[in-house]
Amino acid sequence: MDGAAPARRAPVRDRYFDLLRALALFRVVLYHLTGWAWLPVLFPSMGVMFALAGNLMARSLKRPAVQVVRSRMRRLLPPLWLLGAVGVTGMLLQGWGPDGEEHPGWWWFHLAFWILPLSDPPYAEGVQGIHGVLGDDWAAELAGPLWYIRAYLWYVLLSPLLLRALRVVPWVTILAPVALAAALEFGYLELPGERLPSAVDDFSTFGACWVLGMAYREGVFQRVPRYVVPSVAPIIACVGLWYALNHDFRTGHDLDSIPFAEALWSLGTVMLLLHISPTWNEWPRRLRRWDRLITLLNSRAVTIYLWHNVCILAAATMWDQLWGVDVLGEHFSWLLDSPWPVLVFTWVLIGGCVVWFGWMEDIAAKRRPRLWPDGSTPAPAAGHRRA
Repeated sequence: MDGAAPARRAPVRDRYFDLLRALALFRVVLYHLTGWAWLPVLFPSMGVMFALAGNLMARSLKRPAVQVVRSRMRRLLPPLWLLGAVGVTGMLLQGWGPDGEEHPGWWWFHLAFWILPLSDPPYAEGVQGIHGVLGDDWAAELAGPLWYIRAYLWYVLLSPLLLRALRVVPWVTILAPVALAAALEFGYLELPGERLPSAVDDFSTFGACWVLGMAYREGVFQRVPRYVVPSVAPIIACVGLWYALNHDFRTGHDLDSIPFAEALWSLGTVMLLLHISPTWNEWPRRLRRWDRLITLLNSRAVTIYLWHNVCILAAATMWDQLWGVDVLGEHFSWLLDSPWPVLVFTWVLIGGCVVWFGWMEDIAAKRRPRLWPDGSTPAPAAGHRRA
């Protein structure tokens, strides 16, 4: 008998969760391109992404909390720093700087939020683009996704406390963010300034989804009868949808503009998605053809999310140049008006960003950098790599 100790096997990925994350990313890009109000109803991407992140956080918190929080911050922040190095440099080159009428000292202080995004980092408003390549006000598009990084960071910092509360009073902890969203919506709680309300709004809107992901990992679902979740979750979701429909829900004023409705719809939908969760250590036969694409999207989720808005703006700007071709404008206007070619072009640009900037996610995770981590080649081994 061989007396050597067996090699420690890497954790088996849940491919169902990988599929949900990939769908969430695709839906985010499509929604930010088209603005179709029904897309967040069809699939509440942000709630799903926060729930999956909460699930991973609960799994990691089997280790000391300080170590886990430090590890998560190390994975999250370097891709943001790379985005900031490119974006802030571009803004400074276009003349962005402190405004004497708005306390220039605060401007320098707020730049630190590009390093540790406890609040929204500042950005230049109304900056000019690059003619024919990048549209005007590109800085606003660059900074648009950063609310997610801020909210994610706060969830990570609060997770040790949330997990303790979840173990004592699970359903109270899950529903507490929704109660906070109701208090904000109906005027029972008013917060001063701009930065604090934005952070609290995000926590109240998606906090229940984050805690729900932790609860799934802790086995809370298994401790209630199987019929409870599929009986209650549709009611919660429908109440959210009813509230949205009665508060001017439409394109341009969708779920993102109605946080209380979004909180309820996301909570109910995520409850169902977790409840039906199959355990897929391997892909079902019909999904095996998508393995490499889904693996790539999961491996570069942060990079894709951070850069997708700028890619959309660049793709739309370059596509609009085709209107200057008389033949296309006269005979193929239907094609030039269609969002689908722009969507394809956007993903081509996103693929470029994966190659140009995605390696930072590997460095943040203490892995050897890879240009295209789609699983076609085994990931390089690391000494003591932790999630």
